[in-house]
Amino acid sequence: MRMSLRMQKPLLLSLLIGLTVTISATADAGISPWPDNPWYWCYKGDPVLLLGGSDDDNLFQWPEDKLIPQLDRLANAGGNVIRNTMSDRKDKGFEVYPFKQRDDGKYDLSKWNDEYWSRFERMLRETSKRKIFVQIEVWDRFDYTDSGSERWQIHPYNPKNNVNYTYDESGFAERYSDHPGANRQPFFFTTPNQRNNEVVLKYQQRFVEKMLQLSLQYDHVLYCMDNETAAEEEWGKYWAQFIKERAAKLRRHVYVTEMWDDWDLTADRHKRTFDHPELYDFVDVSQNNHNEGEKHWDNFLFVRQYLLKHPRPMNTTKTYGADGNKFGHTDQDGIERFWRHLLAGAASMRFHRPDSGLGLNDKAVAAIRAARKLESKIPLWVVKPANELLKDREENEAFLAANPGKAYAVYFPAGGSVQIDLTAANGALTVYWIDIATGEWGPEQPAAGGQNSTLATPSKGNWAAAIFANR
Repeated sequence: MRMSLRMQKPLLLSLLIGLTVTISATADAGISPWPDNPWYWCYKGDPVLLLGGSDDDNLFQWPEDKLIPQLDRLANAGGNVIRNTMSDRKDKGFEVYPFKQRDDGKYDLSKWNDEYWSRFERMLRETSKRKIFVQIEVWDRFDYTDSGSERWQIHPYNPKNNVNYTYDESGFAERYSDHPGANRQPFFFTTPNQRNNEVVLKYQQRFVEKMLQLSLQYDHVLYCMDNETAAEEEWGKYWAQFIKERAAKLRRHVYVTEMWDDWDLTADRHKRTFDHPELYDFVDVSQNNHNEGEKHWDNFLFVRQYLLKHPRPMNTTKTYGADGNKFGHTDQDGIERFWRHLLAGAASMRFHRPDSGLGLNDKAVAAIRAARKLESKIPLWVVKPANELLKDREENEAFLAANPGKAYAVYFPAGGSVQIDLTAANGALTVYWIDIATGEWGPEQPAAGGQNSTLATPSKGNWAAAIFANR
């Protein structure tokens, strides 16, 4: 992780933007919402912007000779966050289950497969070394389905594959062919305020406790209960409380959220997280990345406005968009969504794995490098979304975050020219262009404060600009 900006002291931020940032007294804390601006994360008291991408969702399963180069590539690009589902589905062939398999082929849910957990611990250790933060998703509904796969048929939780319970005892069926969005899998109804399935729940609890036994040794981990869930509210609530209670016993405070499946962030389902800051310390709005253009921007800002009474970091751990994607999204969609969220105030952005996203390909690496260059001029936590300062703007042409009179960060998805209101600024300004396609600096040009000025990109394509007063 590039520490050059995010670990800087208040003096540098004051010089850049004209603001004084007060460093919190929580200097020895791990990752946590930043007290000075709770829309963002901090680490050991210093604000930190999380940017990432990876070629898989459960990198902990990767062999070491694949994992280490992936983490190094991310860190070298300036990236500092990965998504890690605890998933065990055998998509690539090298994945393993957490439970011990007996000689007769059946699993014993009361005994561990040490290989699974050693891989998990290695991922935690290697990310910690590189200051790469980890957002864990505890449960993934696609692990326990036969929809489009035979995953339930071979899974240890399926009664035919273990020695711990029968179909009658567990309430499980032999097959679950519906899409998991239908939420008919009893696996997600076991908690006390649901069906109180103690037969299965004790093994789920044991799994989460084992995960925490390892992850609570580290201070760079966030917790999300599910991957794009359609489960009942009580399911995620139970596990969020369970994780916090177990952490508290070790005098640790951890930060948790839930990720809902609904693409519409104004839907009531999302309020299960938004309305409960006492439980959910941050929100994950990844599914907004199925939306495009102005709708994508506006939906995110709706949530920001909704959370004003209790501001919290807003993470997007899955930025969809890649050519050939099953959703019809393109590479350009992925880049745009990443950059719109960046300027709209997201605390964490990660490119989703191929082929649903760019993963950590060359375009993703360039976009991350470009974002770090923008951050080196304008820390994103000192500006706010400010499209109202743009004039003569076509739909989806340009997006602005600003601290009027101090600093202006602009993103153009396809080049263009807009009028920008610089009347709050005094004297001479400089425009620093950044080529998102290459991740490199573009030209510099002068601008004048105290007036509306024309801002035109050096060429077509994805461009960013950092504008602030000459020192």
